[in-house]
Amino acid sequence: MRLPRNVDRWIGSYLFTEDKKVAWQDGDDLDIYIAICDHWEPECYGASYDEAVRRVHRWRDEYPRLFEQYRDVDGKPPQYTFFFPQDEYHPRYLDDIRPVCEAGFGDVDVHLHHDNDTAEQLWEKLESFRETLFHTHGLLRKDPITGEIVYGFIHGNWALCNSLPDGSLCGVNDELTVLRETGCYADFTLPSAPSQAQIPTINSIYYAKDISGQCASHAKGIRARAGQLPPDEHLLMIQGPLTLDWSRFKKRLMPGIENGDVHGGRPATLERLKLWIQAGVYVAGQPNHRFIKLYSHGCKDDNIDTLLGKPMQDFYASLEEYCREYPNLRVHYVAAWEMAQKVHELEQPEIALNMSKKDSETPVPNRL
Repeated sequence: MRLPRNVDRWIGSYLFTEDKKVAWQDGDDLDIYIAICDHWEPECYGASYDEAVRRVHRWRDEYPRLFEQYRDVDGKPPQYTFFFPQDEYHPRYLDDIRPVCEAGFGDVDVHLHHDNDTAEQLWEKLESFRETLFHTHGLLRKDPITGEIVYGFIHGNWALCNSLPDGSLCGVNDELTVLRETGCYADFTLPSAPSQAQIPTINSIYYAKDISGQCASHAKGIRARAGQLPPDEHLLMIQGPLTLDWSRFKKRLMPGIENGDVHGGRPATLERLKLWIQAGVYVAGQPNHRFIKLYSHGCKDDNIDTLLGKPMQDFYASLEEYCREYPNLRVHYVAAWEMAQKVHELEQPEIALNMSKKDSETPVPNRL
């Protein structure tokens, strides 16, 4: 049965999950890792070059000034990962946002809108853009073990692995393989609800592999688990929260959807934080470490004032106060790369320790 906002694509997994989530209560011992993974598109809605530069400069100038005062349990300020679209490439946008990353407030990774592509065309786009970001702009990083230039990924229009029913806005069934072989360390596209690209697997950290001739191969995978090595030839998938918000039921025919989207009409709040925690995105066997991958479109005019303004400041201030009231809740602000490394640490602590030692010897991001 077709339900409003395509809820039928995932509600079965929500109601009848095979993995019973461990509940959380105020005062429970818990570490949470918050990453904002922005579909950061300076030219969105047909903005002129001058308007796009103005947006970039707001982020460059205002983010450090507004959020330097807030700190997590590790002493870090809120982190922001700018997933920059290859299809909007202009060197000035990246050069102008780089100081925010160098000052310790975030990172840059890869976003891509594409349509009717072949695997070969996709490979060329991703490989070329990866090289440009690293060698021209001093962004991205090298894997501390392999020495390969790596990147995190968000698919434009949610259509990862050709997952829209009509096959639009992608075209590449074996996209997971292309991503992995061009240096993608993890995908952060999901959830995509209410898009038709939403898959049944929700609230999960898992590994997916292309299935020959099949689209949306990431619809199912192998759960990340403590004591279990990542499977060969699979891509790490880190999902954000997807759940029902019964507080928004009221006069609706059904409850609201909580999908981790922070935008002008729905800022981050403590009430939403509790839903994100209860969604239970964690490495199997490690329920006291929960991952909150949020997203936004931070260059849209109706979002930028929320993300660079009082609503977001109020959230971080209220979160600090909440942690003082419940000191067993430990908040860690992380970039996308750091979130992926934490997943691996929880899977195999001794391996992660060795990686972290090598990582400390590698400049991040690359300095030209």
